[in-house]
Amino acid sequence: MGSIPSSVNKALQRSTVPARYFSLEALRTKLLHIDVREATFARRGFRWNDNHARQRLEQIGFMFLRGYHTALKESDQSALAQRLNLIDLELRGFAFEGAAMGLTLLDCLTPWNTSRLRSFASGPGARHVYMVHVGIGWAIARIAWLRLNLKNYLKRLHPLLYWLALDGYGFHEGYFNWPRYVEEQKTPRHLSAYALRAFDQGLGRSLWFVEGADVDRIPMTIEKFPLHRRADLWSGVGLACAYAGGTAASGIETLKRAAASYSSELAQGAAFAAKARELAGNEAEHTDLACRIFARLSAHGASAVTDEALEELRADGNKPAYEVWRERIQTRFAARNSS
Repeated sequence: MGSIPSSVNKALQRSTVPARYFSLEALRTKLLHIDVREATFARRGFRWNDNHARQRLEQIGFMFLRGYHTALKESDQSALAQRLNLIDLELRGFAFEGAAMGLTLLDCLTPWNTSRLRSFASGPGARHVYMVHVGIGWAIARIAWLRLNLKNYLKRLHPLLYWLALDGYGFHEGYFNWPRYVEEQKTPRHLSAYALRAFDQGLGRSLWFVEGADVDRIPMTIEKFPLHRRADLWSGVGLACAYAGGTAASGIETLKRAAASYSSELAQGAAFAAKARELAGNEAEHTDLACRIFARLSAHGASAVTDEALEELRADGNKPAYEVWRERIQTRFAARNSS
């Protein structure tokens, strides 16, 4: 997978411990540890009005980091899966997402052993395949080598879901660098046209955290973006609202009204959340509620729509198969919402 990134080499050079004595465990501790305070609203500078929503979204961040740090410490994948499966079922997907980030980073740091993520994705993480791909995106955001070799790296992932890694990349940048990517509306220069759209879908998810699940402020933030970016941002908001939760039915209704002409994108995002949870077996009441309001279907029904939209789906052509899939789902919900 290439040589050890220059950032690692520089860190070794600055250390007072000779590089030959630097164990992998020490590298993990020194270079890869993320302080749990990084998941707090106070550290991130996120806006919030509702204390319950803030606590919920911080808890999600803590579970992500728990999965991440567990993956760094546990080399045996059976033991890793056992520890992740001890986490509360409803929050478990976030821990698997974090673990995927950790395993991707470890693969990048050890070019002589790059099988961790692949084994995890096809084994313990298979039921969380959506979250695993999103977690890979966090690593892409942090490893320059992955970004520089992005096209080739993505080919190693699931032939349809690899776009979720770009979604994860967008979420990471919105979450950790929101002044640049939300306030200044910057975009990565190295991404293709559709990769930028997938990035925006993840950026839209990050707005659920950046704005503290405030259903009045989120629409105002999206309206500041150029028109061509709004649909994907709304899709991300719908996914985050349905998967993460943090607001009551009245708030979800408010969000749907604010989305206006983007209601089908909102519903499609919620359907993706429902599918991810159903596959993982960690269905949640707040996901079902969001689907009933956004898509006028139960979570199970919305998940079924995503499956139906996969029928006779061809490989990437002039338009990525992933986008064809999303458009089919959105068309289905547009028809339901207009009836």
